[in-house]
Amino acid sequence: MDELPIGRRVAYWRGRRKMSQQVFADRLGKSKSWVDKVERGVRRLDKFSVVYEIADVLQLDVQLLLGREPERRPDSISCIDQIEVEEIRAALERYDCISAFFDAAPQPPPVPEIRKAVSHAWLTYQHAKYGVLARALPKLLRDAQAADTAHGSGDQAPEAAHLLGQVYQIASSALRKLGEHELSWLAADRSIAVSQRAGDPLLAGVATYRVGNALLALGRARPALEVNVNIANRLAPGNGDEASPQRLSVYGMLLLQGAMAAARIGDSATVRDLLHGADEAARALGGDHNHYWTSFGPTNVQLHRAAAAVELGEGRYAVETHETIDHEGFASLLPERRAHHLLDIARGYTQLGDVEKASEMLLEGDRLAPAEIRCRPIAHEVMSDVLRRTRGTPPAPIAELAEHMGVGV
Repeated sequence: MDELPIGRRVAYWRGRRKMSQQVFADRLGKSKSWVDKVERGVRRLDKFSVVYEIADVLQLDVQLLLGREPERRPDSISCIDQIEVEEIRAALERYDCISAFFDAAPQPPPVPEIRKAVSHAWLTYQHAKYGVLARALPKLLRDAQAADTAHGSGDQAPEAAHLLGQVYQIASSALRKLGEHELSWLAADRSIAVSQRAGDPLLAGVATYRVGNALLALGRARPALEVNVNIANRLAPGNGDEASPQRLSVYGMLLLQGAMAAARIGDSATVRDLLHGADEAARALGGDHNHYWTSFGPTNVQLHRAAAAVELGEGRYAVETHETIDHEGFASLLPERRAHHLLDIARGYTQLGDVEKASEMLLEGDRLAPAEIRCRPIAHEVMSDVLRRTRGTPPAPIAELAEHMGVGV
């Protein structure tokens, strides 16, 4: 990108923002012809004021338009910035497995080393350290891809594929939270294919609900519902050894994600059925666990019950569900899961018009996992709603949090 003319960079980022030339021109107060000439290099951008206007419309750091590396802001250190997104994209765009047909595959780190790095990345994600994770993901993707290619036909092939499948899932989850939905879908889709090569149906099941999450984020609620329920039915535990804790966890999470998709399309009957099935699986599991990094168990079922109610517009039921959640079980969950729930409940309170309680939930979530509140687009929407409904000057803690989030008071 750095070597491209500025007009080409404008065209690239306009495309990334899914703006037509006409929409872009309207927002700039220019003609479509003017935009076309700039992007083709016929017209020069020789006024910094215009470059800054373009950057503002594209919601972009002006340094990226100028082909320079943006300065990292101290208050956004825990979020993924545009440089890191592009580095993750570049790692996902590598096709070394094809190149290996013609040249020797690059020597990857030892599989045990990658296994350790993958476990660390999962914990980093579940503690909502998104900035740390973003800086580690490109290298982890390259290493895991190289290991999968190098061990493609050896004894370590299944484990190498398993680890790569997990890395794709971590990337998908982090990218989805931060609004990069198409990249999230791509990473999740890659994970399904790799998981099948790993020979692990449960890993493929987890990859499926990552795909469902990405589809839901893209506004594809019905396909998300169908893919989650379809694979859940295939993994439904039977009698005896099939009802392992790992299988119950993956099966239960597929039902929970299906319930969220059903809530998005307003199908409350299906929501109830899927939550009931997940509740039965959680009871059979006998507690909250983190098998296959799912954080599945009775407490997480309750969290999804509240989240589904918010999606259905039933804020009061969401709040009532929140008030019945077992405190000890909730405290045992990892920070990302707890802060995510508090964000959902903040949304529930805004549906009730209770701005004060919504503010409390945002502040509590920020204390638990700042990146979950400060970095997620949905959290920015909730904060904007809170500020809009606040009479007079907002309380100092909310005003300060809004400033950190970059949301105008």
